[in-house]
Amino acid sequence: MKKATYFIMMIVLTSIFFVSCLHPSKREEVLITTKDTLRLKYLKEVLWPRAYRFQDTVLLDLILDKSFELIDGNGNRFTKEDEINWIKNNAMKHESFHYEIKRLDIYKNGTAVIAGTGHIRNDSTYSVYQSSNVLVKKDTIWKAILSHVSGLKKVK
Repeated sequence: MKKATYFIMMIVLTSIFFVSCLHPSKREEVLITTKDTLRLKYLKEVLWPRAYRFQDTVLLDLILDKSFELIDGNGNRFTKEDEINWIKNNAMKHESFHYEIKRLDIYKNGTAVIAGTGHIRNDSTYSVYQSSNVLVKKDTIWKAILSHVSGLKKVK
């Protein structure tokens, strides 16, 4: 009887072990430092606008992940390739632009959310839009995987 109980117990423990090996583990936590906040602010407030302003497709390629998707205010979806092709053919014509971050959250799994307001000045026209962005940290580099832009409106 003791051998049968021992045998059954070993089968149960072995089964639990193998099932746990097959079950996908939780994503490992990514090292997040105070520098990440500064890097993300710089990326969103300086580098990203610079890529659009100067039609810098190399810089935009570094910022956007291969899985990047943009959703505009009309619900249209665009890929990274679409976005890079767009800036090749469309120079920015505004006098000034700045992005005001209203939310920047970094999560332990290496995901960040940046949301805020884009401010555009062109001649006497002042316009704003809202955007939200999701980025992931790959090794030490933050890459944008999703942007949603909406609410473009002239203020004056």
